[in-house]
Amino acid sequence: MENKVLARSKTRNRKIMTPKEKAQQLYNDAYMRWCHELSHDKNVLTAKDICIYICNEVLGYMGADRGYEFWTEVKQEIKKL
Repeated sequence: MENKVLARSKTRNRKIMTPKEKAQQLYNDAYMRWCHELSHDKNVLTAKDICIYICNEVLGYMGADRGYEFWTEVKQEIKKL
């Protein structure tokens, strides 16, 4: 019982992110975790490709759910980075 209450309280304290903020978070995480080439340009492209892949996976499982528009906007913001 305590684990369920603890899990719920953690999610309530999370800030609701805009699509632009989520895109930047995904990009930063991908860049720091998986982009270790000497070329900055190659790292930027790799991080964007990873983020777009993640968005496509989420959108593929989501269908026409209410989060579909959010993840579509996240994908558009990633392309702008």
